[in-house]
Amino acid sequence: MTFDFDTPVERGGSDSVKWGKYAGRDILPLWVADTDFRSPPAVIEALRNRVEHGVFGYGAAPADLTDTVLATCADEWGWEVDPAWLVWLPGLVSGINVTCRAIGKAGDEVAVLTPAYPPFLKAPALMERKLATIPLAGDNPAGWTVDQRHLVAGMSDTCSLLLWCHPHNPVGRAWRREELEMVAETCLENRTVICSDEIHNQLILTEGVRHVPMATLGADIAARTITLLAPSKAFNVAGLGCSLAVVPDDGLRRRFRRAMAGIVPSVNVMGFTAALAAWRDGGEWLAAQNEYLRGNRDYLAGRVDGMERVTMAQVEATYLAWLDVRALDLADPMAHFEAHGLGFSDGKEFAGRGYVRFNFGCTRATLEVACDRLAEAVAAVD
Repeated sequence: MTFDFDTPVERGGSDSVKWGKYAGRDILPLWVADTDFRSPPAVIEALRNRVEHGVFGYGAAPADLTDTVLATCADEWGWEVDPAWLVWLPGLVSGINVTCRAIGKAGDEVAVLTPAYPPFLKAPALMERKLATIPLAGDNPAGWTVDQRHLVAGMSDTCSLLLWCHPHNPVGRAWRREELEMVAETCLENRTVICSDEIHNQLILTEGVRHVPMATLGADIAARTITLLAPSKAFNVAGLGCSLAVVPDDGLRRRFRRAMAGIVPSVNVMGFTAALAAWRDGGEWLAAQNEYLRGNRDYLAGRVDGMERVTMAQVEATYLAWLDVRALDLADPMAHFEAHGLGFSDGKEFAGRGYVRFNFGCTRATLEVACDRLAEAVAAVD
């Protein structure tokens, strides 16, 4: 079966947050992390059939969905998961905030490696925790990693939780086993729980690299890890709100559920339907999408490589590129790029002032226009 990622889908004038931000303006939305691709045919068909059923009362995760999650974890990552470990959530950001609420106490520190996905930076304060930012090592174009010295120095005795992004948003790293082991051992020594956001784990773009779930590193690590999963990024179903936490430790899972109680709503029935179809029947589509995204990544990297004063590290995973534009010395990077028709995510929201995040999950034609505009925006700087 072949799939079409080149034909544009009209999202202007719809309920799209991504496209609505710049409604009425000639600005390409390249910011929030959803793609412009139609979801897999299997997902669309499953949703159509669910609508035809016509009754939308309270729902629970179907047994087939639980079985599919367990099979996906085993087949893709060699992770044997017990169904009792699963806690369903209406969104991954809910899981981040619930984790901050469940772990430690008011005043404890929550460590985040920066630059970082903005909800990581906001959640601790919402739950009366203190944010402890630890800078990643490296930079563009050579790449990013974790310096153990920085990690140890940044985690105090009151650091009860590490919010870990794996693969990393926004720098695009697919963390390797040795890096994960170093982070995990450091957290064990510090008695710190790990919340591992693995929402981009099926968007590995580097050939030969396999995602390694943090919780598979050993029983002691698993007992201190909350893993967050969702089909939302890989299959473009974020608006349907279906995620889950995988929590192997009974006590940790009770704390997590208690923090959810009375606050976090159930997953809606359409979300369950989409998740089942995506994970069970969307594999061929996903492989084709990832190949298309590799082409987009390589095209973008080639264009940026020819520009002065802009750099981009290799994107190993996700459809998000982290561009360093500090050498342009722009007082307001976002205003400058918007004036040239480009709607990026502002790096300062990720604790990365002077960078922008470029979502290349779009048609190749749109990407070509975006790169032309980027070249013009760079050339316009004296």
